[in-house]
Amino acid sequence: MSAANDLLTNYQHVIDDLTLVMGSKGIYDIEVDGDMLYSKQKTGRHANTGEVLQLFESRYGAGVERYGN
Repeated sequence: MSAANDLLTNYQHVIDDLTLVMGSKGIYDIEVDGDMLYSKQKTGRHANTGEVLQLFESRYGAGVERYGN
């Protein structure tokens, strides 16, 4: 849940929809507009604190300021 919290805290002004979907067998994937941002299956581990936010910013954050800035 910290990944969702990080994204909503920092980019709530540009996120139209955020859906958390329960997966089976420990699946933990994060997609943005159909593009895979993070996959526990591919990395073999849960994302580290702030890792998903960093991945989001590096891929989609160019020109988008964090909320409240």
